[in-house]
Amino acid sequence: MDRTVTMTVNGKQVTATIDARTLLVQFIRENLQLTGTHVGCDTAQCGACTIHMNGRAVKACSMLAVQADGATITTIEGLSANGDLHPMQKAFNECHALQCGFCTPGMVMSAIQLLQDNPKPTEAQIREGLDGNICRCTGYHNIVRAIEQVAAQG
Repeated sequence: MDRTVTMTVNGKQVTATIDARTLLVQFIRENLQLTGTHVGCDTAQCGACTIHMNGRAVKACSMLAVQADGATITTIEGLSANGDLHPMQKAFNECHALQCGFCTPGMVMSAIQLLQDNPKPTEAQIREGLDGNICRCTGYHNIVRAIEQVAAQG
């Protein structure tokens, strides 16, 4: 059964008629061609699909696109402004907090939420806050450093 959804994605209103069973991550990647949101596990375990919906980090593989009808969505592509990277994106680059890059978009989105909830986290709180995101390459050390760098900037 098809459904029409309308949402604001990265500041632009989009409307599409989709199969009601379409996952939000599929809609973002396939319908909107925003491929920075990755599909890792399809079970909400790895966090590669993390986006912001109505200002909160959510895993886009764990919800249907119809559940986001009327929502405001920000993907990794929507973080930069006027060609400037978001401070968290800059910190990930400066601190070498990525290797293969597969987890990076979801990790950045989760890290932003973490600092919104706790602007001055301890290292232990950062590690706990990243619990829902899996990185298979970096060992998390530089990811934690990047988040600490942004937190220190206030």
